[in-house]
Amino acid sequence: MSRASTPLLAASLGAGLLGERNAVAEARKEGATGSDAGTRTYNIRDYGAKGDSVALDTAALQAAVDACTRDGGGTVLVPAGTFLIGTVELKSNVTLHIAAAGKLLGSGNGKHYHAVGAIPLRGDTTLEDGNWALLFAVNAKRVTIEGPGTIDGQGAQFHSAVRGTPPPSGLGGNRRPYHILCYRCEDLTVRDLTLVDCAYHSIRVIESTRVHMDHLYIHNRVNGNNDGFHFISAEYVTVSNCTVKSQDDACAMFGSCRYITITNSSFSTRWSVFRFGGGSANNITISNCLLYQVYGCPIKFQVNTGSRHENISFSNLVLDDVTGPIHLSVGPRPPRNSAAMPSHTGDEAPAVVRNISFSNIHGTVTTAPQQLPEASVGSGYRPGEGHSCITLNCIGGAVLENITFDNMHLTFGGGGTAEEAARRDLPQVAGEYFMLGPMPAYGLYARNAKGLTLQNVRFEVSTPDLRPAVIFDHVADAAINGLSVQGNSGAESVLRFIDTKQTLLSAARVLTPSSTFLQLEGDGNDGIIIDGGDLSKSSKPLAFKNGATEKAVKLRD
Repeated sequence: MSRASTPLLAASLGAGLLGERNAVAEARKEGATGSDAGTRTYNIRDYGAKGDSVALDTAALQAAVDACTRDGGGTVLVPAGTFLIGTVELKSNVTLHIAAAGKLLGSGNGKHYHAVGAIPLRGDTTLEDGNWALLFAVNAKRVTIEGPGTIDGQGAQFHSAVRGTPPPSGLGGNRRPYHILCYRCEDLTVRDLTLVDCAYHSIRVIESTRVHMDHLYIHNRVNGNNDGFHFISAEYVTVSNCTVKSQDDACAMFGSCRYITITNSSFSTRWSVFRFGGGSANNITISNCLLYQVYGCPIKFQVNTGSRHENISFSNLVLDDVTGPIHLSVGPRPPRNSAAMPSHTGDEAPAVVRNISFSNIHGTVTTAPQQLPEASVGSGYRPGEGHSCITLNCIGGAVLENITFDNMHLTFGGGGTAEEAARRDLPQVAGEYFMLGPMPAYGLYARNAKGLTLQNVRFEVSTPDLRPAVIFDHVADAAINGLSVQGNSGAESVLRFIDTKQTLLSAARVLTPSSTFLQLEGDGNDGIIIDGGDLSKSSKPLAFKNGATEKAVKLRD
């Protein structure tokens, strides 16, 4: 071969390689198949994405997803860059991989989003919240969204600084987009991601099965209703190794959620962390979590007529600077008109909450909630949010039974007044934890519960409190062993039982100089036994009021 022919050969080879690459790219766009089907990577830049944070890359990302699922699946790659997008649909067998230096940036223009018509707005709990999203999937299988990159929703653009005026994006209320919205999906995984500044809930999963959330950082404090996780009737769910800082519910489980495990995570929020309501939830475990700066009650059940929640376990939790801290409210739904009675019909089954356990829980409960750090929106506090306590509230013929507290040590902020302690007739509502007003107990208040167990529970206060540590109001079948509580010599009593039956107190200890240990009120008290313990710091062991008599109680050394 002559030297003159060499450049021609090189040019020919180069043209051939270029042609081959173009053919591969075109084949991918057309949905070619082959031995590597289902394993290919679809770089969104190959589909026209710019990644300059200015050009709208929605169509390019959607084209890559469509090609990927058409080829039998694979990986859609978001490389380094900031890719501005509106609503994008994810489909079966697609892994959306966002590189470490890659970011999906939600558009601040509401015209770049649309409602997902396939997701109904009624038929399950909280569906009325809306069906708009940045990323969504419907009836999809084997969908993964993974990092280590970032999804930024620019949620502040969907918040109106002045009530009654539209936000900068033009979208507000229930038309705000979620970061991720999935409906009736199977085998959904979200992992190794940073999700920030959503317009609404960060991750919302509806009626889906086999859902896995792992190693996520969610920072969502730029708008109202900024939830972290929001599960609706989801099952076989795992949440692990996550950090959530939210403005609203950090991990809501509404509707008929079941077979859920949540572990090794930390949560902070202006509202609840683990919130339950609606449907029939069961078989859920929550363990090894840190709940800090939670100013809206970390664990909250609102179970109304027709719903039942059972077999749920909370263990190994650290609470640091929280209100509440636990609220179980069971019965007819509270009326919209505060002057009306709770609403329910005779045809509905009574609300049921049973077999709920709390073990190895330690921490501090504040009476002075603060505005959250790093939050650009805030909200005021209601009077009932400060002087709260563990509350078991059952009304209207509902069932609240078999609740266990084991190895719990909480220090409350204190400061309760004699006026608050004097409250006997709390509102007959099964709603939010603040609806009962400032609580008459500083540690635990239980109404109409049965099968209640306290084992090795210690309640203290950081400042003097004139409220009883524990109040039982129409409680039956209770066992209390190893209760250690602080009292106050200016308070009416350390414990108060109102028409309570079949209750055993053993090995109780009063930690500070106090007034009466146990005050019984009402002629319905019966079968109460105080067995041993150290009550020496109380001025007297028993007092009786409103028809209660010595026949109701046995005091054994």
